[in-house]
Amino acid sequence: MILKRAGIIGTGSYVPEQIITNADLEKLVDTSDEWIKTRTGIEERRITDKNTACSDIATIAAKRAIETANIPPRDIDLIIVATVTPDMNFPATACLIQNNIGADKSAAFDLEAGCTGFIYAFAVATQFIMTGASKNALVIGADVLSKIMDWSDRNTCVLFGDGAGAVILSNVEGDGVLSNYLRADGSGGDLLYMPGGGSRNPATGETVKQKLHYIKMNGNEVFKFAVRAMNDAAEAVLKEAGLSVDEIDLMIPHQANKRIVDAAAKRLDITPEKIYVNLNRYGNMSGASIPVALDEAVKEGKIKKGDYILMVGFGAGLTWGASLVKWNY
Repeated sequence: MILKRAGIIGTGSYVPEQIITNADLEKLVDTSDEWIKTRTGIEERRITDKNTACSDIATIAAKRAIETANIPPRDIDLIIVATVTPDMNFPATACLIQNNIGADKSAAFDLEAGCTGFIYAFAVATQFIMTGASKNALVIGADVLSKIMDWSDRNTCVLFGDGAGAVILSNVEGDGVLSNYLRADGSGGDLLYMPGGGSRNPATGETVKQKLHYIKMNGNEVFKFAVRAMNDAAEAVLKEAGLSVDEIDLMIPHQANKRIVDAAAKRLDITPEKIYVNLNRYGNMSGASIPVALDEAVKEGKIKKGDYILMVGFGAGLTWGASLVKWNY
C-alpha cells in the first residue's frame, strides 16, 4: 500500500462571550487573583450559558474551519470529536455536529482521551487520510467544563474554561503531518477523573449529594506527570521525523498551567519565543486547548508555509501525545 500524506487545510475556533475573571472567583471561593496568576498563569476563562452544549460551540468552530478550508461540507467524509463533555452519552456529539453542518456523507464518532483528546483524534484521522479511507476529515476538540465543575472547589474551579477548536485534514501533496505519538498509563486514572455518571457510579441522589459528577484532581501529581509526559512526547515525534528541537518554529502545548509549560520548555531547551500560550485568557479548555491555540496562531500570522509545528498534550487517563506537522497552506 502506498500511503498518502495528510495535511491541515483549514482551522477554526470558538470561545463563549462570557468571561469569568480571577476577581469574579474571589467572590466564590477562598482564593485571590495573585494566587491564581502565580500558580497557574490564568487571568480569566470563558464560560457558556446554561442552555449551550458542547455540540453548539463545536459546530461554530467546525463551520469556521470548513470556511477556511474552502470545501463544501458534503466533501467531509469523517468527523471525530474529542471531548469529555458530550451533549449526552449517546448519540455521539459528532453525529449532532454532522447534522448541524450538513456533512451527510461522513462517518462520525466521539473520542475520549481527556485533555489529550485532540492529539488522539488528530492521529486517528491522520491514519484514515494516509490509508485512503478518508479524503477530508474534520477533527474537533471541544469541551464545556463549566458544566462539570464544582464551583465551591478552589483547587479546580480556577483552572478550567469552555471552548472549541477544529481542523480539516486532507490528502495533500508534499508537506503535512510528519509524525504522531500516543501513550497512556491507566495506573494514574485516579489522579484526574469524574467518578459519577458511568456504569461504576450511575447517577443517583446519593452520587449527586456526594458531588461525584464533578472533576476530581490531584494537582501535585498531575503537575509532575505533565512535565515528564510533554518531554517524552515531544522527543518521540522529533526523533521519528528526524528533526531537532532547534528546527521547531512553533510549539503549541496543552494550555493547562504556565508553570507546566515553562518547566517542559526548560527540559526541551526550547526558547519561550517559540511557544504559543493563551491560557492566561482561557484557562484549561481540555480537548479544545490545542486546536484553539493553533487557530489563533494561524490568524495572528505566527505560522507560515514550511514551518515545523509541534503540538503536545497530556491529560486524564493518564494520556499524553504529540503531533509534528510541516505547515502546507
